[in-house]
Amino acid sequence: MPDQSTPSTPQHPATGPGSVAARLTVVRDRIAAAAVAAGRDPGDVRLLVATKTQPPQAVLEALAAGVDLIGENRVQELVAKAPAVADRLAAGTLEVHMIGHLQRNKINQVLATATGLETLDSLDLAQAISDRCVRDGRTGDRALDVMVQVNVTGEESKSGIAPDDAGALATSVAALPGLRLTGFMTIGAHLDSSAEHRVRAGFARLRAVRDEVLASSAPGTESAGELSMGMTGDLELAIAEGATIVRVGTAVFGPRGTVPAPVRRE
Repeated sequence: MPDQSTPSTPQHPATGPGSVAARLTVVRDRIAAAAVAAGRDPGDVRLLVATKTQPPQAVLEALAAGVDLIGENRVQELVAKAPAVADRLAAGTLEVHMIGHLQRNKINQVLATATGLETLDSLDLAQAISDRCVRDGRTGDRALDVMVQVNVTGEESKSGIAPDDAGALATSVAALPGLRLTGFMTIGAHLDSSAEHRVRAGFARLRAVRDEVLASSAPGTESAGELSMGMTGDLELAIAEGATIVRVGTAVFGPRGTVPAPVRRE
């Protein structure tokens, strides 16, 4: 009998209007349509479901609907939800990315669960994570997937390194043991307060950073092709500019604070 303290993955997720499964279908359709409109293969764009503020049961409902990549903004939430997804992680059928700012004193907690980190923005942080990975024997095929976060808007409220400095940081990160540089991440300008062309320009700038790093052929940069950019409100613009991962939370779970419908159990 399963441990009642840890929710197990629902075998029969709710599928009615407003359910997580129904919302996921809409999001996936949006991604596919945006890719086709950009002349791209929809299979080249992955959906990362952002689980900020969501309870473990809502996350499990998303997994039951086929989600295999989730992202967490806060370390404490990552730790709290770890038991609920432990089986999927152990089986290798789920990736968990840290997509929020990481402080050095939280590294150990993140590495206990996360399979990837999208928010590297300094060499000091990268070195500290590398040291811990090496100490844990997490090297070679077990290296941690990491992305460099780039602040393409220049807004002080957003984390990330400046685009002009991102290439140098990326090549330095790529050379560190225990880390595998997989690409770049950014948070775009708010579409509500910016014209579409400004939002797209930011995404295009990240693509240019990525292309420059790949073209450098610096050691360890050959796998740095990912572009994690675009969220609920601007995923179409991001896909048009080459996003390979879009991070969506609100469109999957509803506005923050909304409690998903209970999951049927049979």
